[in-house]
This record gives sequence, structure tokens and C-alpha cells, in this order.
Amino acid sequence: MTIKIGNSKYGTETLEVISQARKFNRWMFETIKPHCSGKILEIGSGIGNISEFFIDGGFDINLSDYENSYFPLLKKKFGDKANLGGINLMDFSDKDLVRKFPDMQGKFDTIFALNVLEHIEDHVQALDNAGKMLKKGGKVIILVPAFQSLYNSFDEQLEHFRRYTSKSLKAVLEAAGFDVVHSQYFNFMAIFGWFFSGKVLRKRIIPNNQLRLFNALVPVWRVLDLFTSRFAGVSVIQVAVKNR
Repeated sequence: MTIKIGNSKYGTETLEVISQARKFNRWMFETIKPHCSGKILEIGSGIGNISEFFIDGGFDINLSDYENSYFPLLKKKFGDKANLGGINLMDFSDKDLVRKFPDMQGKFDTIFALNVLEHIEDHVQALDNAGKMLKKGGKVIILVPAFQSLYNSFDEQLEHFRRYTSKSLKAVLEAAGFDVVHSQYFNFMAIFGWFFSGKVLRKRIIPNNQLRLFNALVPVWRVLDLFTSRFAGVSVIQVAVKNR
């Protein structure tokens, strides 16, 4: 899971906890992988929990984040990989982003952002920037937290502005000049742990023991998602094509 936040202390702690959940991270990677092709840009690479699957898989990928404290680890882990196109410090809420990175304009076939958009107040601007960096007909893949009713202490600590539904995410993508071609909910079972730990117990960091148990049972949760992905999950994923 990739998380872009202002509070880097809690962000790093959360990313380090999630880095141990290899089955979960692979599940997320394998869910978006069929939609990824050509030259790829990851927005919000964090400490590389998802990036490593793309790099190990031989994808032509560039990494980016706006939190520079992640960069030493990213460079240490991936700096010698031939298929890594670069690691860039980029803030996708910046209205002048494309002017600052003119070589990125119209460069990519696929851009993905996993657990990023909810941290950006002007999410339409962020998606507009992504669109300018895509080739004509390029795709953006977005994964965000689902259902505002689940908003709790985890969201507060990670500085989430909002959670989404399939309908609200589609509206934001369309406002930024995209046509949604695929939509699904993801990770149904995590709803219960997110609600209990974050809303009832009001914890600020995902408990290690809870995540270890969840990770061990990922094969079961993946089967469950085959039946639930059309109507509910802790996250929502959409794939959209640039239309302008």
C-alpha cells in the first residue's frame, strides 16, 4: 500500500507495518497489473511496497512522491535497476507541476496512484496533472478508501480529506477529463477491522498482530472479493482513459 500524507512520521510507521504484509501487497499489485502497460508512472511510491513488484516484474516504471524522506530508501532498494526510469520529487496538487517537469508531458502510457488521492484537497487538479503526463489514450488507475461512513481515527491520523464511493470517484475522474472503463470495490473483509480498530478502539496505527492475521488469510479474502467487489470493500478502484 502506498500512502501520501503530510504527517510523515505516521506515514512511515504505517508503510513499514504494511511492508510486512507481502501477500496483501501482492494482491493489490495483481489486481491492478492487468490494466498496466507501456511506460508507467507511480504517484506516491512511499517506501516502495508496491513498486518492488513492478520492478521485479520488469515493468518500465518511474517512481514519484512528494515526501523526500522516502527517497534514500527508494534509491537504496531500486537505484541499480535497469527498468527504473527515475525517482522524482513531485507534488501532484501543484498547479505548475507540468511546467516544472516539461519532459514528463505526454510521456506515460499508464499512471497509477494507490491510496494517494484522499490526501489531496484539490483532487481534480491532481488528476488533471496526471492527464497531462499521459499519452493520448493513456490510462490512470486510482485506488482510494471507500465509504465516508468508515472515516475514523486512522483516516484522521493519515490526514485523509475524504473517502469515496464508486459514484463520487467517477465524478472526480470525469471532471478531470477521463472516461471510466473499469470500476470495482476491493478488500471487503478489511471493512470490519478498519471499523473496529479505528472507530471503536480509536487506534492511530494499524495493529501489527491484526495485520499479520489478515495477511495470512489473504487467499480467503481474495475469494470473498469475487462475490463482493461490485458493491462493497474498504477501497474502491477505478481505471480511466484520458479523453482530452
